[in-house]
Amino acid sequence: MESQRNVSEFILLGLSHDQNMQIFCFVLFLFCYAALLVGNLLILVSIRCSPLFHQPMYYFLSHLSTLDICYTSSVTPKLIADLLVERKAISYGNCMLQVFAMHFFGMIEVLILTVMAFDRYAAICKPLHYLLIMNRTRCNLLVLAAWAGGAVHSFPQFCMVIRLPFCGPNEIDHYFCDIFPLLKVACTDTYITGVLMVVNSGMVTLVTFVVLFFSYVIILFTLRNHSAEGRRKALSTCGSHITVIVLFFGPSIFAYLRPPTNFPEDKIFALFYTIIAPMFNPLIYTLRNSEMKNAMRKFWCQT
Repeated sequence: MESQRNVSEFILLGLSHDQNMQIFCFVLFLFCYAALLVGNLLILVSIRCSPLFHQPMYYFLSHLSTLDICYTSSVTPKLIADLLVERKAISYGNCMLQVFAMHFFGMIEVLILTVMAFDRYAAICKPLHYLLIMNRTRCNLLVLAAWAGGAVHSFPQFCMVIRLPFCGPNEIDHYFCDIFPLLKVACTDTYITGVLMVVNSGMVTLVTFVVLFFSYVIILFTLRNHSAEGRRKALSTCGSHITVIVLFFGPSIFAYLRPPTNFPEDKIFALFYTIIAPMFNPLIYTLRNSEMKNAMRKFWCQT
């Protein structure tokens, strides 16, 4: 631990050194973050203040909106502020906190998306037993399990990163503190740590994505026996889920399921799972969902 105190802060190199590009990114990401906050808060309040909150799918969606806000807020405000300054510094403590928050909320979001896929499987493949399978007690336990899974995933990673010695240089080639960029500036052999990180983050993300993929294959296969109206409604809901999963998991798999090194494309792919996917979630889940749109319309017209 003593060697870690040789570095009291890290310098983030950010997205670009071009001043005009930084101004453009500032305006763009400020708009994206504002849209993300407004969209997710609208969904959250509309669900909590309507009968939809008692339906499992919307109960999980309200948790997903909360996690989108928490997950993105661990990175985006710092990114936006750094675009206005020349020296993009972050203290050692805040850097470690950012690593923990990113992986804690990120893994909870992954597990909530998995729970939402299970909910759709139960609704479409086991319709007669759906209310029994997805009762409120079980829904609460699934959400609690997702939070516990986030802790189980993030605490070991945090413990490994915080034990790394940093004695200089302290420049991180990214716009936020993440595991692989930190391994690059650690002054020790990080091969074993890198492999453990790939297993913990990359393999977990890949396995979850494969499970989700086959879940929706089974769901779509089962839809052949439903009526045309039932197929249309189910495809609309599942289509929203699949879109969110692809936007979130695709870049995440690229970022973490590979040898622990940095690529120029890392920052672009990171934008997808830290800002773009959470920003589009409210649009994806409301534009194709008549129940959600009606609930929002009734609530906001009454107020």
